[in-house]
Amino acid sequence: MEVLACPMGNSPNRLYSALAHTLSSGPLSQHPPAELDQDQDQEQELEPVDPVELLRECEEALRTRPARLLRAFVRQGNSGRDCHQQPIRVMQWNILAQALGEGMDSFVKCPLEALKWNERKYLILEEILTYQPDVLCLQEVDHYFDTFRPVLARLGYQSSFCPKPWSPCLDVENNNGPDGCALFFRRDRFQLLGTVHLHLAAMKLKTNQVAVVSTLRCRATGRTLCVAVTHLKARSGWERLRSAQGHDLLRNLQNITRDAALVAEDEGVGTGAGVPLLVCGDFNAEPSEEVYRRFATSSLGLDSAYKQLSSDGQTEPPYTTWKIRPSGESCNTLDYIWYSRQHLSVDTVLDFPTAEQIGPDRLPSYNYPSDHLSLVCDFTFSHLPE
Repeated sequence: MEVLACPMGNSPNRLYSALAHTLSSGPLSQHPPAELDQDQDQEQELEPVDPVELLRECEEALRTRPARLLRAFVRQGNSGRDCHQQPIRVMQWNILAQALGEGMDSFVKCPLEALKWNERKYLILEEILTYQPDVLCLQEVDHYFDTFRPVLARLGYQSSFCPKPWSPCLDVENNNGPDGCALFFRRDRFQLLGTVHLHLAAMKLKTNQVAVVSTLRCRATGRTLCVAVTHLKARSGWERLRSAQGHDLLRNLQNITRDAALVAEDEGVGTGAGVPLLVCGDFNAEPSEEVYRRFATSSLGLDSAYKQLSSDGQTEPPYTTWKIRPSGESCNTLDYIWYSRQHLSVDTVLDFPTAEQIGPDRLPSYNYPSDHLSLVCDFTFSHLPE
């Protein structure tokens, strides 16, 4: 069974005055330190906004742009699904750092006008509002403090941001600060138990890639859930480094989930079967790479959710990113949502648009803000054996 995710109709711009300052902001003269995002008191004092009305505002701001890509959710037939649970919707997306899109990435078929921040930010926000995830994992975020944190806080999200130590965005004139990974979750669905920022290492040396790992407690079920977001080293020739970064991330996740399980047991809310884990990211690695095999064979018991779209359940989609650069066309599968197959069931998966829908000039474009497509899945906690 398929459920279409259809764009909503336009309406008057009723929230413009409330969010104009946030969404109209330019580059910051000073970039707040990453440590500030640990203090959420100010966020919780912000006046909430209606996501449906904000979505309509985005559509009004984008009324001159072509229709957005229409995608469908594909429901999975998992026997372990608990129909009484409210699914947890998880969204993974490399949103394309603004400084890189305009200054370094050389999308030769994408007009520069399509990448201007004053409209592209509405396209990004519209995509998030269309699917309304409970957990949102983003990479290449260079407008965290002036856009995504304040806007999403008013929509009920708590968040954490870890910048790259040597972000390439800083080499671009008039940049908005370093890009990095950001993790958001809905406060009404989860309680934050702890967050760890990782600078991934290779051969015991710190690299420029990072990860954010948050331990959450589901308010409805009392279950503990660990969520990680990461962005591994890009480009061919760096396969060994990506593999080493993946190894370091898995090692850290082993320790974090073990500690979370011990705390849950001490508090009497543990299951005795470990803590479920979700790992979202742009791995910059095809399924043929060693880092992919590391995750697929890890003792953490991880599986890739998007294999569910294939007829055999074992094959990744043909692409998660599709762009044209001076070197030629690049169509690759680089983005993944890994999940604990023992603890979580995949209920629905958002399918990808076809090549015809994407268009001959590929991504990004006037109707899609990034060179990577978003990944969205609905999960439920699996039944435990008696």
